[in-house]
Amino acid sequence: MTRRLVLLRHGRTAWNLVQRAQGHTDVELDEVGHAQAAAAAPVLARLRPSALWASDLARARQTSDYLAELTGLSVKCDERLREFDVGGRQGLTPAEFAERHPREHARWTAAKDLVSVLGAEAAADVSARIVPALRECLTSLGEGETGIVVSHGAALKVGLLGLLGWPVESYLDLSGLHNCAWATVETRGPDDRVRLAGYNERAPLA
Repeated sequence: MTRRLVLLRHGRTAWNLVQRAQGHTDVELDEVGHAQAAAAAPVLARLRPSALWASDLARARQTSDYLAELTGLSVKCDERLREFDVGGRQGLTPAEFAERHPREHARWTAAKDLVSVLGAEAAADVSARIVPALRECLTSLGEGETGIVVSHGAALKVGLLGLLGWPVESYLDLSGLHNCAWATVETRGPDDRVRLAGYNERAPLA
């Protein structure tokens, strides 16, 4: 029997639209983000999930609310599922970051989130908190059950790498999840190995 965990990125926010670094800022979904969440919910509800988890940040909670309404599940919020703390980049667009902190911007451009810049979490820091949380979600499922985790793009990339046992340096080789897109992992067979079953899947908007 298969256990399945769906890793869903939250819907779009106004800050996503202009590439403003959100981090732990509690930015809400914009109109498009709500539409994306409303479109994804019935598609994922057809998987008949038995559990629903979310980051405690507003954009993830609002996205998970659409699923909760359709499935009748209660959302279990976990701050370990938060996005990267982006430190001094928080609230800045890439252009603003480059203008105000050119040296740090150059380091970040070269390595993205693999290194800490301006007090931000590095990928290894995020992995240390999100991977155990995702493993707990997966192992709590019974045989044949599906769970859904609503979190954030960069954090989910790191979490997925950890679940699959891939090195965190592979972060640069994996494209980001689109807003309200999801990845799916499954465990199957006697070895209980985690396998990637789908990536960057999305529901079409009406």
